[in-house]
Amino acid sequence: MGAGGLISAMKRDVEEVRYPKKVRDLAKLEARAVEFCMYTNFDIHGLLQTEEFSRAILRTWRPAYGQEELERFVAARAARRSVLEKTPAPEFSFVQEEVSLRRPVGGRMVLRRQLERLLEVGELPNVEIQVMPTERADHPVTGGRLTLLKFGDGTAVGRMDEDFGGRPVSDLKRLRLLELRYGIIRSKALTPAESRDFIEQLLGET
Repeated sequence: MGAGGLISAMKRDVEEVRYPKKVRDLAKLEARAVEFCMYTNFDIHGLLQTEEFSRAILRTWRPAYGQEELERFVAARAARRSVLEKTPAPEFSFVQEEVSLRRPVGGRMVLRRQLERLLEVGELPNVEIQVMPTERADHPVTGGRLTLLKFGDGTAVGRMDEDFGGRPVSDLKRLRLLELRYGIIRSKALTPAESRDFIEQLLGET
């Protein structure tokens, strides 16, 4: 690595130090991933959030963050979103519960801009966004979030809020279980095209 590369790497390391360790660890896994499978039930996934939506969500947490800490988390989420623009591009599959797209976090205009962002990201050729209608209550992950990150060497890591103590898992037996559940979720959700129409309808109502 030349002098320019070393300086760039050092700058990146210095910038990352200001982010919470949990966020840094997640960002490192996301940077390695070639496939993302993510189901979110109560808010919009962090990789899809606008900066103002992230800030509004984080302001609802208790105990409340101080302003400096709040801005660190907002900046960390914004930095993580760079994985959407990587080359070569990973594959992304998002499934969002309908309620997460209706809750006016931050107010009506913040939600409108967030819905517009979903439509924008959904146009990327490597991204699929699906909506799980509230009326479809018979899927296997009604109690929390599910995440699967797959890596180029064939390994993977996953987690689910209500299973395995909420801790990340990487053994094949538990990963197969998470993949099974995610497959069922995708099959019960609206298709990407139907989801786009649904989001456009919500945008018109907001």
